[in-house]
Amino acid sequence: MHDGGVLVTGGAGFIGSHLVDQLVSLGRRVVVLDDLSTGHRENLAPHADRVVFMEGGVEAPELCRRACEGVSDVFHLASRVSVVESIESPDLYREVVLQGTRNVLRAAEEAGVRRLVLASSCSVYGDAAPPISEEASLDPRSPYAAFKAEAEQACREAAVSTVCPRFFNVYGPRQRADSPYSGVIAIFARMAAASKSPTIFGDGLQTRDFIHVADVVRGLLLASGASAVGAGEPINFGTGVGTTVLELASLLGCRAPVFEAAREGEVRHSAADPGLARERLGFESRIALQSGLADLA
Repeated sequence: MHDGGVLVTGGAGFIGSHLVDQLVSLGRRVVVLDDLSTGHRENLAPHADRVVFMEGGVEAPELCRRACEGVSDVFHLASRVSVVESIESPDLYREVVLQGTRNVLRAAEEAGVRRLVLASSCSVYGDAAPPISEEASLDPRSPYAAFKAEAEQACREAAVSTVCPRFFNVYGPRQRADSPYSGVIAIFARMAAASKSPTIFGDGLQTRDFIHVADVVRGLLLASGASAVGAGEPINFGTGVGTTVLELASLLGCRAPVFEAAREGEVRHSAADPGLARERLGFESRIALQSGLADLA
């Protein structure tokens, strides 16, 4: 990465704050743009004197322009992230996920940014059969997934170098469990700690590819610096290993689960083919699920 500043949209959130930790440790000047709808200032507290914090959303073009001033690299992580919520509030998701990305891209172009990394999602694949490669047909099953796919297209059309990591199921420290839209690991870990039964939507045999946030941050830094990408390429960030929700509950020591009907828009099976990330970025996950879960204890 160049020596200019770095903008992290959504930098007070779960993944963004871990990225900020690493950027600060590398001596980078960091700007965070976050509306705190899901992010938290305390995630940035260790770097209060080394991070420029701007409170606001990517829906505001002028704010995006100000945030990009003097910046050479952008990590665009700000987003709403729930399939279920996107079905309930599609207009909100269009404004944040799609229009917000367009606003950040335009601001990055005007500022002469070297590269923008967009946090995309494996949800764009729909129910593709795992292991899922980047060549799989897109089949978004929710407004969230559809707007992520459109945001990727906006990156490919932009006049700035871009790359679009598609995150599989990210977990790790700072993932909050106090929202119905939180990640399943955070929710199950809280239930296990309280000796309560978790709720499983469907039969629990659906599979997910869980990747630790520390691996994701390492991949993001590689994506920002890699010369083998830059034209909006999608790159899977996953482990290649699918784990059933029932297996996950067992690994976390949960009590016998309560089962409810499967939720609309959610896919049955998901696991990445991580080959392209290895080839283009030299990136592969290092943290096995059992080891990563021990991090949360």
